[in-house]
Amino acid sequence: MFEQRDLNFVYKYFVAEKQESLLFLIFGIAAIMLAIIFLIFIKSNPSFYKGAAIPLLAIGIIQCTVGFTVYARSGKQMKDVAYNLGIEPAQYARQTELPRMEKVMKNFIRYRWIEIAFIVIGVALVLLFRSNPARAFWYGFGLTLAIQAAIMLGADYFAEQRGRVYTEALGTIAG
Repeated sequence: MFEQRDLNFVYKYFVAEKQESLLFLIFGIAAIMLAIIFLIFIKSNPSFYKGAAIPLLAIGIIQCTVGFTVYARSGKQMKDVAYNLGIEPAQYARQTELPRMEKVMKNFIRYRWIEIAFIVIGVALVLLFRSNPARAFWYGFGLTLAIQAAIMLGADYFAEQRGRVYTEALGTIAG
């Protein structure tokens, strides 16, 4: 007799991943466009805007890359996971999906510390150079580094919370 399983948690997890990755992609595109505007079109206080453009461009590229990659793979990954959990739930959860998610969750810890470090560095640069017009480059760099890192930290926080719920549901299936 076939046992009906509620795999709605798989759908919720991957749809939310896809939605957040699209938002991440949009933020990345906006950051890159702003960096280009800062580098090419802004002529007043060029040091500040050049400094601000570097983290916008670098982190914007990361946001676009991660956003596009997660967005592009989430639909197929959702179908594959749901299919395999439907066929061999405990075995697939235990041998494939839980190990993958454990790796993902460990990566969130690394990302969190890197993002916190970037925020601290950015805030330190802002505090050190906010009143020093000769160091406007570093003030702009620090300001946008802290903002971009905070955006990344916030997005990763929500992704980690989703991942935790998803991993717990897989753990229940794995037994």
